[in-house]
Amino acid sequence: MLAPASGSGRAEPLRLFLASSNPGKLNEFRALAATAPGQVPLDLQLLPNFSALPPFEESAPTFAENAAGKALHYSRFAALPVLADDSGLVVDALDGEPGVYSARYAGPGASSADCVAKLLAQMQARRAQDRRARFVCVLALARRGRTIAVFSGAVEGEILPAPRGVGGFGYDPVFFFGPAGKSFAEIPAADKNLVSHRAKAFRSLAEFLASSPVL
Repeated sequence: MLAPASGSGRAEPLRLFLASSNPGKLNEFRALAATAPGQVPLDLQLLPNFSALPPFEESAPTFAENAAGKALHYSRFAALPVLADDSGLVVDALDGEPGVYSARYAGPGASSADCVAKLLAQMQARRAQDRRARFVCVLALARRGRTIAVFSGAVEGEILPAPRGVGGFGYDPVFFFGPAGKSFAEIPAADKNLVSHRAKAFRSLAEFLASSPVL
């Protein structure tokens, strides 16, 4: 349970482990936590010894199943609640590809640039006129082998014919966000963190934690 900090009148941070060994991902989620106004303060940490734990195979056909499965799997190795995510790009003209295979669309070990190149080649090969796409993020929270909650967020956009911008990562350079008139790679990180699919999913998580402080 959250308890008021001595003499501060504020709640102690709620500690969560992130099911990852990626410090970049941790920093992104910490930034999202800092921009969730009026919510429970969070202390996010990477799951200790993550790389030494039995890996979870993200082989489910949906983001939600992968996120929930990952959270459940790693929560069995932690005393604290575990947060896991699965996210990717869904392109209408490609029947939902790359979808859950977004990170490995061009094959195991492929770089982000390789995946973007394959995406653009696929769009060209199909002579796709419909360039609608969306980024999807699903967050799952579990503790000791029990799912607590699952949250999702999405942001609509279009696939550009060529990369634009030098920021962001993954498919950001070819994802055009209409309200800003820019690709996600052209939008400052602080601005992107207000509108992204991860931001939307994380805000839902923060609202849940604010109303359900006992895990």
